[in-house]
Amino acid sequence: MNLRYALLPLALALSLSAVAAPVKHGLTPQEMVYLDRYSSPTLSPDGRVLVFAKRVIDKETNKAATSLWMRNLVTRDMRPPHQISPEGWNVNSPAFSPDGQTLYFLSAKSGSMQLYAMPSQGGEAKRLTDFALDVDGYKLSPDGKQVALAFSVYPECKADLTCTKKKSDDVAAQKNTGMLFDHMFIRHWDTWADGRLNRVFAAKLGGADMLTAATLLSGDIHGDIPSKPFGDLGDFAWSPDGKQVAMSVRQSNREEPWSTNFDIWLVKADGKGARNLTAANKAWDAGPVFSKDGKTLYYRAMTRPGFEADRFGLMALNLATGKTKEIAPKWDASADGITLSGDGHMIYTTAQDMGQHPLFAVEIATGKVKKIVGDGSISAFDIAGSTLAFSRNSLKTGDVITVTSTDGLASLRPITPSAGEMLPNVEWGDYEQFSFAGWNDETVHGYVVKPWNYKPGKKYPVAFLIHGGPQGSFGDGWSYRWNPQTYAGQGYAVVMIDFHGSTGYGQKFTDAISQHWGDRPLEDLQKGWAAAQQKYAFLNGDKACALGASYGGFMVNWIAGNWNSPWKCLVSHDGVFENHAMGYATEELWFSEWENGGTPYDNPEGYQKYNPANHVKNFKVPMLVIHGQQDFRIPAEQGIALFSALQRKGVESQFLYFPDENHWVLKPQNSVQWHETVNAWLKKYIGQ
Repeated sequence: MNLRYALLPLALALSLSAVAAPVKHGLTPQEMVYLDRYSSPTLSPDGRVLVFAKRVIDKETNKAATSLWMRNLVTRDMRPPHQISPEGWNVNSPAFSPDGQTLYFLSAKSGSMQLYAMPSQGGEAKRLTDFALDVDGYKLSPDGKQVALAFSVYPECKADLTCTKKKSDDVAAQKNTGMLFDHMFIRHWDTWADGRLNRVFAAKLGGADMLTAATLLSGDIHGDIPSKPFGDLGDFAWSPDGKQVAMSVRQSNREEPWSTNFDIWLVKADGKGARNLTAANKAWDAGPVFSKDGKTLYYRAMTRPGFEADRFGLMALNLATGKTKEIAPKWDASADGITLSGDGHMIYTTAQDMGQHPLFAVEIATGKVKKIVGDGSISAFDIAGSTLAFSRNSLKTGDVITVTSTDGLASLRPITPSAGEMLPNVEWGDYEQFSFAGWNDETVHGYVVKPWNYKPGKKYPVAFLIHGGPQGSFGDGWSYRWNPQTYAGQGYAVVMIDFHGSTGYGQKFTDAISQHWGDRPLEDLQKGWAAAQQKYAFLNGDKACALGASYGGFMVNWIAGNWNSPWKCLVSHDGVFENHAMGYATEELWFSEWENGGTPYDNPEGYQKYNPANHVKNFKVPMLVIHGQQDFRIPAEQGIALFSALQRKGVESQFLYFPDENHWVLKPQNSVQWHETVNAWLKKYIGQ
């Protein structure tokens, strides 16, 4: 026998094995963009069943579709999560009926967004509503006999939804296209005003016929509920007996663009008797929730009018006496929402905390605060009895839905896969938090992320990421727009500083940036950059690029004229360049007026003090400028002007323009293009 040929199958097998062996690599933008996403953890009233949403993207159509999945938490070993929404439907917003027998959701299967229901254990989905308009949101009453429905309507049409549909059709059929306005908002976020308001209606459930009529609840309140552009029915609540509703609304009038005065209104379930419960507070009141006995209304409140990043305190309002008190006044955190425990003695809420976004429990009687789930960022949660379900993300994974017990958090059961499980060939960059003495010698925190291919003793080029807000944070959380792992995946180390103005370090720390955009945070960034290089020897300070969006884009523009020496390149996305013009052109005027100490005409010096346009003469570092045409928060002309300044000055620069994106880049293929363009810019100037 010829030994050479006898060994051939073995050699072939070894060869095939080598070819099939997974090749480890860093996270690519394409992998991140097209990852499945999990959200909306929703528990049945008895806590035995979990429903959640799964979003997938079709690469060919560039569109996302969401389905609903179920996991029986009791028979955990018998059946894995399985899809329960009809195949091919795009659905959202799951909610169980109070008895747990029915699951409600929204779908545009009929051609418009309508409310559907199906048996909670699976079965045929039944359409419940047949309205002339899209149902923008819904909330069931505690007894399950009524449902609140959100629609966008013309105020003059009142409760006649077909009137709004006819008027919209008439406007669309007109030959002329001019739009006449007599007050702001003429546009907001990425949408031009058309005269409609978001309003809430109520309808009876349980009939055999589809719902075609509803009672207007918020007609006596001239404002948007849900609020624009990102509000939802978290600002709406049913009373336990279903006879009253509470809602947070800001008046829609000429003052709205410079006002943060949301008030809590109490209205009868027939839409009559609207009463403002928080008129005395001229700042933001939000998120009403009735106590179990209906005698107390809990809500969140700010104290400073005009400041959108003020601390949200937890409030209790006695509906009989009208007296209010703060529940945990010594807790220096801003509560994100209110979820009552089953016995009504506890409030569960999330809040930013030292670079994390944990879940907290607050005792209503004592104000005592306890951290329930720390590490990473809790994006959503639900509680039923002693069962807690939450979605949590970190710098290494998108949301993972997990279940546990509220009284025994030692055992955590992940229900959905992590990014690492979905991408087993990806090697993730390790990360850690560090601190240093920043402005005013106060402690400032940051994160460093190692490149995916990190080896001790080697130096790596650096992506220096600057967060937006400015009242925000680049903490231990996942992002599909600014994700440090996509830079670590290209072989870069990443440094992120939570400068003064960042959230999660106390309200005084957050307040420190207002009217100080260019000095205190810049000092923190400078000291943080120096501290990071001293602590982490693998950072190559000679090959570094600074990148940021929104306020981060402003800071990149400010750095270009005031601290350009360390950087080989810069990336500015949707950043403020001409601050004085920004004060007139942005849609939410309260933001610019608070941050700059008044209006541009009353305090022009405040707008010029930290105006990047005044320092163009110092520009010299190559810069990539990115802007979306539908960005009405920081209009595209800001990016165009910045690019013009760079070109006129002779500084190497490029302008990436998206005609169909807003302040964010959301379309999957546009996101891939964004990342590929940014990575090419970094590679050109700092290598890989």
